[in-house]
Amino acid sequence: MAEGLNIRNIGILAHVDAGKTTLTEQMLYKSGVIRELGSVDKGTAHTDSLEVEQQRGISVKASEANFKWKDVEINIIDTPGHIDFSAEVERSLALLDGAVLVVSAVEGVQPQTEVYFKALKTMKVPTIIFINKIDRIGADVERVLGEIRKLLTEFLLPMEIIKEEESSTPSVDLVLKEELKNSIHFNKLIEILAERDEDILEKYLEDEEITFEFLKEKLSLAIEKCNLYPVIYGAALKGTGIEELLDLLVESIPSLCDDKSEELSAIVYKIKGHKNLGKLAYIRLYSGQIESRDAVYNHTKDVEEKVTQIKRFSGQKEINCGKVSSGEIACISGLSKASIGDILGNPFKVPKTPSIAKPLLTIQVFSKIKEDYIKLVEALQELQEEDPLLNLQWIKEKNEIHIQIMGMIQLEILESILKSRFNIEVTFGKPSIIYKETPCKNGIGFEAYTMPKPCWAVVKFEIEPLPRGSGLVYESKVRTEDIKLRYQREIESQLPIALKQGLYGWEVMDLKVTLLEGEDHVMHSNPGDFIIATTMGIMNGLASVGTTLLEPIISFRISVPEEVGGKVLNDIIQMRGSFDSPLILNGVFTVEGQMPIATSLDYPIRLGIISSGKGIMSTKFLCYSPIASELGCSRERVGVNPLDRAKYILYARNAIK
Repeated sequence: MAEGLNIRNIGILAHVDAGKTTLTEQMLYKSGVIRELGSVDKGTAHTDSLEVEQQRGISVKASEANFKWKDVEINIIDTPGHIDFSAEVERSLALLDGAVLVVSAVEGVQPQTEVYFKALKTMKVPTIIFINKIDRIGADVERVLGEIRKLLTEFLLPMEIIKEEESSTPSVDLVLKEELKNSIHFNKLIEILAERDEDILEKYLEDEEITFEFLKEKLSLAIEKCNLYPVIYGAALKGTGIEELLDLLVESIPSLCDDKSEELSAIVYKIKGHKNLGKLAYIRLYSGQIESRDAVYNHTKDVEEKVTQIKRFSGQKEINCGKVSSGEIACISGLSKASIGDILGNPFKVPKTPSIAKPLLTIQVFSKIKEDYIKLVEALQELQEEDPLLNLQWIKEKNEIHIQIMGMIQLEILESILKSRFNIEVTFGKPSIIYKETPCKNGIGFEAYTMPKPCWAVVKFEIEPLPRGSGLVYESKVRTEDIKLRYQREIESQLPIALKQGLYGWEVMDLKVTLLEGEDHVMHSNPGDFIIATTMGIMNGLASVGTTLLEPIISFRISVPEEVGGKVLNDIIQMRGSFDSPLILNGVFTVEGQMPIATSLDYPIRLGIISSGKGIMSTKFLCYSPIASELGCSRERVGVNPLDRAKYILYARNAIK
C-alpha cells in the first residue's frame, strides 16, 4: 500500500429491525469510542442523533462514526433500514470500500435485504454477511443460510461455528484456527474455497499442506473480487461475534491507496445546513487531496469554489483538519453551489450508483398557520437540498406545495422535522400514486421556432420507446456546422425537463431521443431559443406517437394464520394482483406475488383487521407496468402546455404569467 492512510469506509446495511444500529453501537463500544452502550429502544443509540430517531427508535438518516481497530482506521456508515428512507442508503453506496449486510436469524432475508445486496453486488462492493440475533427464540441459522443461497447468492462461505446454539447465550468460534484444522467445518471451508480458486484446488487435490497464511491471502482476494461472501454469526445486543467481525473487516476488506499525486476525484454524498457556516458538503475522495483555501472545481456545475474549512470524523465528532486525502470522507465548508451527487474534480474514479430509491407517492402540503406558507416553502427547499428525491413542486399561481415521498412513515418523520427544526406545523392532503408515461411507438417530433423575431431554432427528433428500466437515452446526429455545440448542449440539458410532463401530465420514461436534423442562424439564434424549441418539438412528437400510462407495481410477501389465507388470496385478486403457490407451514400461510400500489395502499390496515393483528406484509418496489388509461389517472399540467404553441412561446419568453 502507498504511504498514507490505512482506512476503510464500511457501510452497515439491513432491512429494518435486523439490528444494524445495535451492531454499530457495539463496534464503537468494543473499539473504545464510547464508554457506555446506548439502546435503540430507549432512544440512546449514539448514531441516532436526530430527535425523531430517538423518539421513534428507527434510523432516518445515514450517520457516520470513526474508530480504530488493530491500527486500521474505520469510517462506519450506519444506514436506515426502512424502505421509506432507502434514498439515504442509495447516496451512501458511493462511499463504500466494503459493507456488512445484517440479516436476522429469526426473520431471515427480507425484501430490503434483497434490494441492498443486489446494489452491493452490482457495484462489486466486498460484503460480509452478519447473521444477527442467534440468541433469540425462533432463530434458525440453517434456514436463513438456505434463504441467502436462494435469494441473494450461492457463493457463501460460513466462517464460524455456533456453540450452545439452542441456549440463550450462544457463542461463536472461527473455523480458521489450529484446533479445528482437521474438523468437518474446516474441510468444508477448504472445499468451498477450492471451488473458487485453482491454486487451492490444486493443493487440495495433491494433498499438499494448506497453511493459514496462504488461506487468509486467498480468502481476502476472493472477498475483494466478490467471488465469495463470508458469513459470520452473532448477537449484537449481547456483543457476541463483534470482535470476530471487526477482525475480518480489517483483514479482508481492501483499502484504497492514498495517492496524493493523482488528480482530484470526489463526490458530494450529503448536504447539511449550518447556522454559522452555511451549507456543509460531505464528500468522499477517490483520488487526490483537498486543502483549506484550495479552489475546487465542481465538474457537475462547471464552477470553481474556494474551500473555507475541512472537518473529518474522529470518533463521533467532526474535528478541524487542514486537508483531506484519497480514501477519506470529510465535511467541507465553502461549496455554496454544491448539491448531492455533484462530482468534484475529474469524474474518472467516481463509481456509478444503482438507483434503489423511487418515490411512489405525491402529496400536497399545507401549513396550519396561513402566515407560515412562505416559511414552509423555504423549509422544504432546504430539506430538498438534503434529499433531492422530495422533488418539491411549488405552484405559485395556485399557492400549492407538492412533494414526492416513498411511503407514509416518511410523511410522519417529515411532519416531525418541520415542527422541531423549523417550528412549522403542517397537514397533508391525500396521497396520490406517481404514474409514468412511455411512448406508444416510434415517431418524429419537429419544431421550427423562427417567429416572432429575434429567434431561430429548428429541431427534428426521432422518438423511440425502450424496454422498462432503460430511462432516457439521447443521441445527436447533427453536425456542429448546422447547430453549434453550445446550442446542442442546450437541447441535451433541456430534454429531461421537457419530459417531466407528458400527455397525461406525468414524467415520460424509457425512451430514446435522437436529434436527426436542425439548424441555427448566425444572426437570429439566441441563447434559450433551443430550450423553447426542444420542449415544443418533444411535445409535438409525443402527441403524434401517443403515450402509454404506466403504474408502479410492488412485490409482496404476506404471512397470516392459515384460516384466513383464503381471504388474503381473494383480496389479492380484487387488487389486480397475482401470486405464486402459497406455502403452509406450522399453521402459517405465506404467499408471495405482485400487485399495483394504487389498489394496495391501505391493505396493511385491512390485513391487520382480518388477521387479528397477526398478519405480516413486507413489500418492495418491483417495476412500472402499462395500465389502461381509464384505470389510472391524469395530472393537471403545471404551466402552459407546449402544444398550445402561441401561448407557450409567450409564456417561455415571460410575456405572460
